[in-house]
Amino acid sequence: MTAVELDRVTLSIGTHTVLAEASFAIHPGEFIGVLGPNGAGKTTLLRAVLGLLRPGAGSLHVFGQAPRRGDRTIGYLPQVRTVLPDLRLRGIDFIASSWHGGRWGLPSLTRAERGMIDETLDLVGARELAHRPFAAMSGGERQRLLLAQALLGSPRLLLLDEPLISLDPHHQRAVVELTKSLQTELGIAVLFSAHELNPLLGALDRVLYLGGGQAALGTVDDVISGPVLSRLYGSDIDVVRLHGRIFVMSGSHDVEHDEHRHDDHRDDDGAAHRHGHQGVHPGHA
Repeated sequence: MTAVELDRVTLSIGTHTVLAEASFAIHPGEFIGVLGPNGAGKTTLLRAVLGLLRPGAGSLHVFGQAPRRGDRTIGYLPQVRTVLPDLRLRGIDFIASSWHGGRWGLPSLTRAERGMIDETLDLVGARELAHRPFAAMSGGERQRLLLAQALLGSPRLLLLDEPLISLDPHHQRAVVELTKSLQTELGIAVLFSAHELNPLLGALDRVLYLGGGQAALGTVDDVISGPVLSRLYGSDIDVVRLHGRIFVMSGSHDVEHDEHRHDDHRDDDGAAHRHGHQGVHPGHA
């Protein structure tokens, strides 16, 4: 049985087709990097897997079933980037809130719930963060808590929507290494959305590159090539490998770097937004 399988799936936002007749399969236990230019459909694809967006055509299955909201076989870390400075919620309450329908500041937890949360905190090495205010933590510490929240209930599939945004290279590396170790230890499938390939090198089993309404899934060598990316970007693309890093170039411009060097993010419908909470609670959708 596949973890995620698309058969000629079309996904649209309003009248804009984001993905057209895409077919590919992701296997249990795989670490998949999901990449592509702004508007290519990375977030839209994750929303479809979560059952939040129904395909306009084709079939989409998650572990052999149609996607459904609230599926606890899926852990989800959305694009959460900022926390209000006066938010004094403790780490343990922040994590527990997703288990109780997104209510903030839970008055109490059962013994079983507290034990489950402690086990999840231990998985990500964040037990010491449980009673610290979330707003006082560093970006890397927050991401560890968000990852812990997504792992509640022992999901079989983990969806991470650009968790590296706003992190420095050191914390980016730590998040990728932690996710890889969890994927290996727990035997779960991971879809890790990112705007740049290089932080994921060494962790990936395969890469899923989206662009121009199309999808290409395969090894880094198979997908990250001039011909494949030129087709997805709809323009001439060169791939340069240097000192263990890969650069996706359009002329003299590094496409991945240039598109994300500012703090704005463009959703799949093309609308620009400042990095902030997008109204989707992390954890299980």
